Amino acid sequence: PQELQAPEHLQTRKRRTAEEIKKREDGKIAKKHQYEIKSCWPPTITGGISPCIIIETPHKESVTTDFSRFKKYRFRNLFINPSPLPELNWGNSKDVWLNILKKENRYAHCKHFTSLHSSLQPHMRSILLDWLLEVCEVYALHRETFYLAQDFFDRFMLTQKNINKSMLQLIGITSLFIASKLEEIYAPKIQEFAYVTDGACSEDDIVRMELIMLKALKWELCPVTIVSWLNLYLQVDALKDVPKVLLPQYSQEKFIQIAQLLDLCILDVNSLDFQYRTLAAAALCHYTSIEVVKKASGLDWDSISECVEWMVPFVSVAKKVPVKLKNFKKVAAEDRHNIQTHTNYLDMLEEVNSGVAPTVPGQLSPVSTGGIITPPKSTEKK
Repeated sequence: PQELQAPEHLQTRKRRTAEEIKKREDGKIAKKHQYEIKSCWPPTITGGISPCIIIETPHKESVTTDFSRFKKYRFRNLFINPSPLPELNWGNSKDVWLNILKKENRYAHCKHFTSLHSSLQPHMRSILLDWLLEVCEVYALHRETFYLAQDFFDRFMLTQKNINKSMLQLIGITSLFIASKLEEIYAPKIQEFAYVTDGACSEDDIVRMELIMLKALKWELCPVTIVSWLNLYLQVDALKDVPKVLLPQYSQEKFIQIAQLLDLCILDVNSLDFQYRTLAAAALCHYTSIEVVKKASGLDWDSISECVEWMVPFVSVAKKVPVKLKNFKKVAAEDRHNIQTHTNYLDMLEEVNSGVAPTVPGQLSPVSTGGIITPPKSTEKK
């Protein structure tokens, strides 16, 4: 009926709206279609290849289960040796071993520090370290204390340039002063360290040098020393009672024999060509076997062969000098092997380098050369 129909102007508006909607939809479809067929590629690429050609994916081959032909491509970590440590009830042995190796790589040393100091010669380092060995025996300091001092001295010299030879004694005694405060329960007083220099270094000089060295070393004072590696190797080799792994179970006589060889080797600046753990493993190899070294250190023959060959003349000289455990006052019998001792190391080193027997047998201290003064004998101390 006419009454029910919408007014004419409303019907016109509806038609217009429907037409506009249809045009918009047609425009969108056309636009979409235009985007779909639009291509940035030329109809045919050089070589007659069209980008529109669908290339089928090749069928996947069956999963290979035989990896024997890939053996030479397998990953092998050449820098981390398997842990030789037994299972520990107080920690993870693999984590402990990994932390030790990280420390070894962190504390770097190099024999070429003498090239940074025009007035120094390699034999001056030998004289200084021999004197420090004698000071350690006089005050019954531990072997670890000496080897800490040796590490501090060598690393400090790498951070400096043109150190005069007259400063070597001060640097050496300061290194021992720092090491003794770290390692010894009852460390000697600073007055005693100044005393053994026979007036060459005052207490104030030692304190000032201590601050300089600590800053140069960036307070990195906890290396794994050569004697620490030796302790570890001998303990792993002789270990029987695992719960008591922290208590020495090796022979004291064997320890001091190998320790004397290492004392002699460390006086030679060429020893710094090798890592501390390699030096300890090579020394152990000369007194035991390569099988023991593999068990105790995880190092194979290729890793230590160069160091073992370098150490041969040192071994031949060291084995000529008998080694005996010494008694020290207020030192328990089970700890005697850990106290640093001194012998005629400079004469032995001269024999190693020249192949000639020492001309001054029995000399216990180096002659004063280049500002290096030997400490007074223990009988002269008051």
